[in-house]
Amino acid sequence: MSTTETVSPRGRRLAVVTAITGTVFIAAGAFWLSFTALADLARRSGIDAGQAWAWPLIVDGIIVVATVAVVALASQRRPTWYPWTLLAAGAIVSVTANAIHAIIAADTDVPAVLAASVAAIPPLVLLSITHLTVILTRPTTTPDADVIEDAPAEVVAPSQAVAVWEVEQAHAVELPVVSVSERRAEATQLREVEGWSNKQIARHLGVHPSTVGRWFTPAISKEETS
Repeated sequence: MSTTETVSPRGRRLAVVTAITGTVFIAAGAFWLSFTALADLARRSGIDAGQAWAWPLIVDGIIVVATVAVVALASQRRPTWYPWTLLAAGAIVSVTANAIHAIIAADTDVPAVLAASVAAIPPLVLLSITHLTVILTRPTTTPDADVIEDAPAEVVAPSQAVAVWEVEQAHAVELPVVSVSERRAEATQLREVEGWSNKQIARHLGVHPSTVGRWFTPAISKEETS
């Protein structure tokens, strides 16, 4: 294994950790700016000061939850139209509310369009950075999966060997029925003339190798006694 192969995974992990850390800090800053603006807008709209903090949690919280749901369902190949709808609705409400608050709270010498544009950036950043964080933390396909998928190809050769053996056995079984004397005569010819072994003869005649051995045993015994 080369040095490049051992260093690259560590470098990728370090890059991912750095990116996740940066996105978390950016998301926290964007959430805080949007949170304070929406909480102030809620107070200006008549919501009690002790309850105004809940409104930005509802608006911006749905962006975070819907983004996570979209990525999670997409990875499972399930329908994502509903979380996408919630995500779009939450983003529209958050951007609009931040823009309205900026127009109301901005100084008179600041153009309304500029104030609204600046205020719309935090919720848009929150939306995009949350989606990026979820993608970075989502597990990816590991090399082990490729090994598992390629594993069946490695057992093709043994399977083919077994299949050939089974075909040979099937052909052996399908041989025409002959008498024992004829088989013994053929076995003797194959052994003495062709030089076949007992296993080859047994496979050819469709009998067990021990049977072929018994056929030749009397002949051997007679030769030894004479």
